[in-house]
Amino acid sequence: MIKIIQSKLFRQFENLVFGFSTKIGLDRGDPYYFNMSYNVGDDEYRVKENRKAFFGYLGIESEKVAYQKQIHSDIIKVVRKGGFAGESDAMITTEPGVALAISSADCIPIFLYDKKNNLIAGAHSGWRGTKSNILGKTLDFLVSNFNSSVDSLFVYLGPSISKENYEVGPDVASQFKEKYLSVINGKYYLDLRSVCIDVLYDFGVPDSNVEIYEGCTYKEKELLHSYRRDGKLSGRALGVIYMKE
Repeated sequence: MIKIIQSKLFRQFENLVFGFSTKIGLDRGDPYYFNMSYNVGDDEYRVKENRKAFFGYLGIESEKVAYQKQIHSDIIKVVRKGGFAGESDAMITTEPGVALAISSADCIPIFLYDKKNNLIAGAHSGWRGTKSNILGKTLDFLVSNFNSSVDSLFVYLGPSISKENYEVGPDVASQFKEKYLSVINGKYYLDLRSVCIDVLYDFGVPDSNVEIYEGCTYKEKELLHSYRRDGKLSGRALGVIYMKE
């Protein structure tokens, strides 16, 4: 059995395929479960089989999936084919038949669809990416390079860590506005999700065009990978968005 998280927002578009993997798949167990990353210490063959099963569940051929080495940057790349796209934290494609994969285990995975221009994008936004405004810069890039309009943009913020479970040090907290922070017993807690929601609001994306996963990677231990919760023994999820050929 494979369990994935889907988007109600994207489901309305017949040409779109979307899915976000969970810990549940192929009866994989502790510690990595249904892991999608080659870089966490999991057996390489198992990861390959996990990916093959996940992509197959979505009806996507593995070689059509584009992926990146995520480096907590504000680098955006336009991709034309599947395979390794290099170092970046956001990818865009106008090509039907090319899937975009975003890896995460607490950071915010962001997926976008431009209905007017028939393009898709995916971004990875941890605290560094959120601070450098990877989401806002991706939106600006779409407007500047593809003439995207806010009314035609649809955005899904996937599973990520909640404010209640995301403790940060004062060095990180000092880089964000006070309204995104809580201080409890002298400890700082950061609300990355609200930062991204405000970016979308300020940009003018209609609320009806935005879907937010309301759960928490840290809290949902049976379902979701969390580096903050499990440390080096945490697997990674993949979120994949794809336009059918």
